[in-house]
Amino acid sequence: MASISIVVPVLNEAANLRELLPRLAGMLMPDDELWVVDGGSTDDSVLVARQWATGCVRTAPGRARQMNAGAAEARGHWLWFVHADCRPERAHLQALRAVSSDRPWGRFDVQLSGGGCLFRLIAGLINLRSRVSGIATGDQGIFVQRQRFLALGGFADQPLMEDIAFSLRLRKQRWPRCLRPRLQTSSRRWRQHGSWRTIWLMWRLRWRYWRGADPVALHREYYGEL
Repeated sequence: MASISIVVPVLNEAANLRELLPRLAGMLMPDDELWVVDGGSTDDSVLVARQWATGCVRTAPGRARQMNAGAAEARGHWLWFVHADCRPERAHLQALRAVSSDRPWGRFDVQLSGGGCLFRLIAGLINLRSRVSGIATGDQGIFVQRQRFLALGGFADQPLMEDIAFSLRLRKQRWPRCLRPRLQTSSRRWRQHGSWRTIWLMWRLRWRYWRGADPVALHREYYGEL
């Protein structure tokens, strides 16, 4: 049975980790791993991680840098990159273990927390866009065979769109496996900043990235507007 190394990049996510890590730890098989990579938290993220994770790595902030650092420690057949505000279930691990060896990467369908017609619509559009484009984003729980990840050199060390850049490189080799169990992710970004405003900002920044805009400039704009 294929082993799984879960990598969770965090920055001040103690509250989410208190719910996520015990949940994940209770689902792991003996050969699985759970790595938390902290990017300089000032809350109790590291303390919580050390209670539940296989290991806690500390790096400079930056999601790509943090995920690469976790992958460097991992030894599982699969690397599964999970955000702290996701809520995985046992079905997700079972579905990942069943992926055939000729499909070296993929992602899950998502659903947004809180319910409501608008959030169901947003999640449906995210899933549809991913199926049509072959591009996966971090909220969708990207997974990849560790050897394939290492051969590609991991995520590009850029402050935004690292998931899209990684997907583009993988897509050249093989279309992603899109797994049906819906992975719940938090709707806090849309709730805090307005659903339509957030959708417009994200699509605008993606379009500019496709046109060759500098990820550093896009990162400043993204966090300046949210």
